[in-house]
Amino acid sequence: MPMVTAPTITFRRVTSSDLPILTQWISSPHWQKWWGPTEPEIDHIRDMIEGRDSTRPFIFELDGIPTGYIQAWDIGPHQTEQWVKDNPWLLDLPSDAVGVDLSIGPEDKLSQGVGSTVLKIFAKSLASDGHRTIIIDPDPDNFRAVRAYTKAGFRPVPHLEGKTVGVLIMQFQTD
Repeated sequence: MPMVTAPTITFRRVTSSDLPILTQWISSPHWQKWWGPTEPEIDHIRDMIEGRDSTRPFIFELDGIPTGYIQAWDIGPHQTEQWVKDNPWLLDLPSDAVGVDLSIGPEDKLSQGVGSTVLKIFAKSLASDGHRTIIIDPDPDNFRAVRAYTKAGFRPVPHLEGKTVGVLIMQFQTD
């Protein structure tokens, strides 16, 4: 039987040189179904790169090949009137909580376990850095994402279910 090896997964901070591939990914149909229009999303990532937004954006690579995007954002700075108006669940989380978002770049990498594997590694890293509350907030109709996040160790937060239409708050359960 041939030996199967798992790919090496690495994370690196997004730089301005990544904006073309991110533009390509965000413009693709599997991203557009769940993300906003491409240009505002790229502008938001540019703000992160240039320090105008505290969100930490990363490209994750499999065996050195850029394969997707993941970010970590602190809940506390988003517990403002402007954010809470559309996301009331933010007030039900501790201010030191961290949120994560993840998307696979190329469509041919979907449904291969990449997302759940990457997310679990990333969440474990956040937990080892001392974060006790790590959440992700998929659209509950994004069954592929919800399934991947569940495989990665995230579970719905019962008291937040249904609090915001179109959002399922899931929390990482550390082993």
